[in-house]
Amino acid sequence: MPYRIAGIDVHKKMLAVVVADVAVEGEYDFERRQFSTSPDQLRMLTEWLVEQKIQEVVMESTAQYWKPVWQTLERYWKAECQKWEDATPMSGTLHLAQAQSNRGPRGRKKDFADAERLLKRLVAQELILSFVPDTEQRLWRTVMRRKYQLTCDRVRLQNQLEALLEEAQLKLSSLVSDLLGTSARRMLKALAEGETNPAVLAALADHRLRATHQQLCDALGASTELNHVYRQLVKMALEELQLIEQQMNRLDQEIASLLNQHQDAVRRLAEVPGLGVDSAHQIIAEVGAAAATFPSDKHLASWVGVCPGAEESAGVSMANS
Repeated sequence: MPYRIAGIDVHKKMLAVVVADVAVEGEYDFERRQFSTSPDQLRMLTEWLVEQKIQEVVMESTAQYWKPVWQTLERYWKAECQKWEDATPMSGTLHLAQAQSNRGPRGRKKDFADAERLLKRLVAQELILSFVPDTEQRLWRTVMRRKYQLTCDRVRLQNQLEALLEEAQLKLSSLVSDLLGTSARRMLKALAEGETNPAVLAALADHRLRATHQQLCDALGASTELNHVYRQLVKMALEELQLIEQQMNRLDQEIASLLNQHQDAVRRLAEVPGLGVDSAHQIIAEVGAAAATFPSDKHLASWVGVCPGAEESAGVSMANS
């Protein structure tokens, strides 16, 4: 019985597609077809694969360009071929191969040759395949990865703000533990709005701040003659910070809504020492609510980074010393 597989070499604007019956002995007889990556052409690709009775598809993880191809095949081709009378458990399976595992001689790219090599190496089990979660989990990942990017942007902004204050001879970061905390933000906001009196700025600090009023006055002494350009730059940084935090809050609400049906898993994960609600959201978004992709709970704990250490010195466990 024939068993046909398709290999797809993905580019930004075009797809090199080959199909072959892998149930035959000897060399495969490849049929080649080229498609563009427009939505209409992707639909034509799915129709052609259905006509060719393709059971499995393998493609290379080329930047982000594989994603629309995968989504289209998942939505149309996979659903269709699973309805066939002669469908097998593998019918409709999509494989995503890591590019490194499909490198040609000396790293050369030859489109159809790359697609053929993908197919051959899949059959020979020589490819390193990536796990691609279902549509729902991919949406979780998109939201949480955007949240992570904004978190990095917030850290970057804090570092840039500290460098700006140092350049302006304002030593505020030496006295406050968090330059973006409540006290520092109040002082910086007044500074950006034109306040020149160090004593007035220092009085805006919270009473729980360890620095004394005089220390704050000394640190903010340069505000009396501060160039207006620095004030504008501080103001812009605070406005950018506000926007980042607003977007982070919106993403928190979005992921909470998306994971509403998995609140029990979120709660149990958040109770693990060292984790919290945000960490629980990140873990579930990356590994799934059931974590079925890991062979055991130990593998999952190791991936998350919460498994106990096994430190030894001269063959003796440190826990027993």
